[in-house]
Amino acid sequence: MQNPNDRLIVALDLPNALEGLRMAERLGPDVTFYKIGLGMLTGGGLALADELKQKGKRVFLDMKLFDIPATVEAAVTGLCRWDIDFLTVHGDPNVVSAAAAGRGDKQTKILAVTVLTSSDRTDLDLALMRPGSVADIVLERARLAFLAGADGVIASAEEARAIRDLPEARGKLIVTPGIRPLGSAKGDQKRIATPAGAINNGADHIVVGRPVWNAPDPAEAARSILAELP
Repeated sequence: MQNPNDRLIVALDLPNALEGLRMAERLGPDVTFYKIGLGMLTGGGLALADELKQKGKRVFLDMKLFDIPATVEAAVTGLCRWDIDFLTVHGDPNVVSAAAAGRGDKQTKILAVTVLTSSDRTDLDLALMRPGSVADIVLERARLAFLAGADGVIASAEEARAIRDLPEARGKLIVTPGIRPLGSAKGDQKRIATPAGAINNGADHIVVGRPVWNAPDPAEAARSILAELP
């Protein structure tokens, strides 16, 4: 049975593995799930993932892989040797299917990125994405990713409810970044929600970084978020 505290994933977007490990020690037993992203990769991110797994924590490796299928498949095969729990790839169907093939019989969940929560319609225009609302594009990318073999998607709380209602989303995961507890600064996020709002909209997990590790007492900040979850 899953620990209910696993719904909170704390993003260790810190300069290196030593600082990440120190933060995990400060957060203590209440935080059971951590995200390690690209910014940590050259600072010992994989070593940190291994250390956290040895301590009984769950690990989400947020690499957002995007390349030709053969390269994605090989990269996922290598990363899955670290016994990670979640791994992100971009939501293009050929990338997702290659990642699923590379995962093989490992238990790692492949999560597809729909549209980054730091993006809005203006950003999509600059990237030459087709016309339509952000919500509609997220929904279609999620549907296609599920059909390609994704175990779940990364999407903002604004789109989580519509994704949850997709027939293709049955039994799939929705992981929501861009979470800001009441009173927190938005930072570089554009599509945000409160922790409770995201879970109520259908998210299985929320990802929170700066509002936790920038707090005067990170452990208390994490406990406050957990207490808010329905």
